[in-house]
Amino acid sequence: MNLQIRRHSTTAHAAYADLVSLLLDDMMAGIKGTPTARKRGERRYWYDRYRIGDDVQERYLGEDTPALRTRIDRYEALKGERNDRRRERARLVRLLRGERFLGMDNATGSLVGALAKAGVFRLGGVLVGTNAFRMYEGELGIRLGLDQTAMTNDVDIASFEKLSLALGETVLPSMEEVFGDFEFSPVASPNKGKVWRWRQSKSQTLVEFLTPSFSEDEELRELVAFGVSAQSLHFLNYLIAEPIAAAGVYRDGILVHIPRPEKFAIHKLIVADRRIDGPDSIKARKDLVQAELLLAVLAEDRPTDLLEAYEDALSRGSKWEERLKRSLKRSPKAANLLDAIR
Repeated sequence: MNLQIRRHSTTAHAAYADLVSLLLDDMMAGIKGTPTARKRGERRYWYDRYRIGDDVQERYLGEDTPALRTRIDRYEALKGERNDRRRERARLVRLLRGERFLGMDNATGSLVGALAKAGVFRLGGVLVGTNAFRMYEGELGIRLGLDQTAMTNDVDIASFEKLSLALGETVLPSMEEVFGDFEFSPVASPNKGKVWRWRQSKSQTLVEFLTPSFSEDEELRELVAFGVSAQSLHFLNYLIAEPIAAAGVYRDGILVHIPRPEKFAIHKLIVADRRIDGPDSIKARKDLVQAELLLAVLAEDRPTDLLEAYEDALSRGSKWEERLKRSLKRSPKAANLLDAIR
């Protein structure tokens, strides 16, 4: 694979950053009551606390950060600017499409938009897989070819089981209602009553829910906030910790969360080794292609972030180190890129 990096214009890169910022503003503009912080352990989380009749309701806003606090301080002003923001978001999406951003097709965009509206990403969901990879086009300002993205309509969403339980809120409408609107049906599971995959009858598009495994087995676990089961996977905790906000380039933009690009790249090396000898061996090559491209960009643009992510993975034990070493042996390009930043 040619690792020559093709860049979007600085105008397009700035437009994407503006789109993400406006989408984050919109989330705060939906505050109905009083923003309230709640501490759990060493972390603080913000909720919109409001009344409906005699009942007090809480809507999760996010983990405490300086950027979130700044938006909370401005939420009254943000409410009044909502229509102007919507028009500006639509303009930015048109600009990005004019710059040949891949964006989302109608089928994927409408589905991800419905999941976002139900609260999946606000309540800790992280878009992973190829649909997340495509969004690094905006985050990193790079042009992606279809051969690099291995086009797919499948949607993979991951979340932490404990976070999903702790938030005390569930998606609305339910996942069953959302999937029903798009003609998705549950995929039968060996575990009776536990559903973690849905398939669309007219297109065979698959939606899967995933969660990190912290035990020896990779069993099904519950994501209470989503009202679904999820397939637990080793190494996934590394990928979805501290995700970043991203914009789906569709209509006037969709706010989602995706893994940090440096973690995505290193995780792809690990996943490629897991798949190499099984039925997903073809996907293993796609994993390496995506890892190689991200490594090339990050080694040039964010070498310190990449090095920290690599050293973090290596520090997590012998199994992590062994899988990374085997993938790097299969991909001299990836190995050379990592060697160059050490």
